[in-house]
Amino acid sequence: MCVDEVYDGPYCIYYAVDPVTQKRVAFQISQEANEDETRRFFVYLKNMGLLVKGITTDGSPLYPKVIAEIYPGAKHQVCYFHILKEINLLVLRALAKFRKSLPVPARGKRGRPKKGEERKKTKMEILRQEVWENRYLWVQHHLTAGERQRLNKICRGKPLLRSLRELVDLIYNLFDKRCRTQTALKKLESLRNKKLFREFPQLIGIWKKLRSKNLEKALTFLNDDLLEGTSNAVERANRSHRKFQKTVYRIRAEHMLEGRIKYEMLLDIKRKRKTDSNVECPRIWTESRYVA
Repeated sequence: MCVDEVYDGPYCIYYAVDPVTQKRVAFQISQEANEDETRRFFVYLKNMGLLVKGITTDGSPLYPKVIAEIYPGAKHQVCYFHILKEINLLVLRALAKFRKSLPVPARGKRGRPKKGEERKKTKMEILRQEVWENRYLWVQHHLTAGERQRLNKICRGKPLLRSLRELVDLIYNLFDKRCRTQTALKKLESLRNKKLFREFPQLIGIWKKLRSKNLEKALTFLNDDLLEGTSNAVERANRSHRKFQKTVYRIRAEHMLEGRIKYEMLLDIKRKRKTDSNVECPRIWTESRYVA
């Protein structure tokens, strides 16, 4: 099961989604997102009689304590896509700091240059421009041979840039499905003790992120083939919610929101019955009542 919340004006709407069928299982409309409301939602899920073996969330602090309390035997997986997104943002910030640290060229002659006269760019200006235009090469997972060659050309003589890309490759290797969680945790511990963090203070933000407990939880799915590694299923439900709110502006009161969400979930069941006539129609749980 994947769980997440979406915010709509004054309301916070919790969604629980089955990642196999990509269908919403339950929802709850709350006035705010806090631990009590999260606990109330998970109590509703438990009262449905669902046998929950694993829950995937986006790393929000709302869930770990409540999941351990309501479902003590369930595995808690943090979406590794969110973790990689945060790390890649730190990598781009390190690149931005490197660009800003480059010496600024001296100011040239004032006025418009003469006809046929062009000011030659210095090496630092060229490097600054190349790093900016090719910054995606430091966070992209798979690189072609041409992209790898271009990156090596930019990093030549710049150990910080080369080490930054090597670090990103090692982080991506942590989530390789061919290894188990225990192996990935050993790789993570070795990565935390890398010498490059002491050599380059610009990478201290990435080092702190690597010591996060959420990163260790993001490796749980490696030991379970059925556990969803990302929260993409519930993110699709969130996008669907935003889509109908964008086109139907009158759905803003709580009772109208509740009715609209029930209608969308019933439509999902109807589509499922068309594709498979033998599938039993599930019940939709909301608040303290079933919707047939």
